[in-house]
Amino acid sequence: MLRAYEEMYLDSSTRILGSAFEYAVEALGMDIDEFADCFVQSDVSKQFASGNPAYIAGMNGFELVVKVLKKEDDVPLMPEYFEYPDKSPEYWCGYVAAYYQWYSDESFARILRATRASVLRKMYDLYHEADIMRSVRTLEKNLKQRFPETRLAAMRKNLSLSQSELAILANVSIRQIQLFEQRQRDINSAQLITVYNLSKALGCKVEDLVER
Repeated sequence: MLRAYEEMYLDSSTRILGSAFEYAVEALGMDIDEFADCFVQSDVSKQFASGNPAYIAGMNGFELVVKVLKKEDDVPLMPEYFEYPDKSPEYWCGYVAAYYQWYSDESFARILRATRASVLRKMYDLYHEADIMRSVRTLEKNLKQRFPETRLAAMRKNLSLSQSELAILANVSIRQIQLFEQRQRDINSAQLITVYNLSKALGCKVEDLVER
């Protein structure tokens, strides 16, 4: 399965985002959903999700918050203890969000719309001492419920293309597109040339159409 970036960065990325969530809530007094929304709407979340080393390894949580909020001078300096936070509920939220994004290669926008940060925080007591895959499975379930469409269907509709128009552009039969979108045929097992033609027609990467 494809991951968002190399596993060697996972420890630092989860720590950084966990620390950022904790700092935003505990030090700045932000509502956790407010900070999550700011993060998702900023370019920082895209850089983080793409595995840019400057974001997932080259800064601490405080510096990430400064970039998200686009404030250089009026963000209080980070107390030293925030460098090595305990796993508070807020820290755990950022940690799990970063882990699941790495694991699924989904966007933070989709992840945090399917499971709001405040909802994720409520999972803390039940899940924080359990194997992280329990949290992963819950987030995965929420994502599929929130976004029942396949990635292919979502991208096609985002470009306002009908199935027949996409079939012509990609030189793929409309029936095949229908089967992919109805999950009656697994696009992950399709011939590479088919998925490549679809991705080229949609202006995306092949991996963007792969279902998790």
